[in-house]
Amino acid sequence: MIDALLSSLFTVILSIIFLYKWVVIISAILSWVRPDPYNPIVQMLYRLTEPAYAFIRKYIPTVVGGMDLAPIILIFGLIFLETFLRNLAF
Repeated sequence: MIDALLSSLFTVILSIIFLYKWVVIISAILSWVRPDPYNPIVQMLYRLTEPAYAFIRKYIPTVVGGMDLAPIILIFGLIFLETFLRNLAF
């Protein structure tokens, strides 16, 4: 019973990490084209990603040559976390 609960919990957490990686990718691609800031989808993506970007920018200088590397660092961190949790759980 507990094994099934933990397995389900890890599956949900891994799914959330997978979806958040796609949110970061979509947000980074949208930042190249300067979308309408009043669009509700753009606002939602900004609210979902900006706190994580701010956390990364606080500890690591992410602007190199005019390009912000915070999304790339965040994606690598999420891949590391996903791999770690997958190996821990299964």
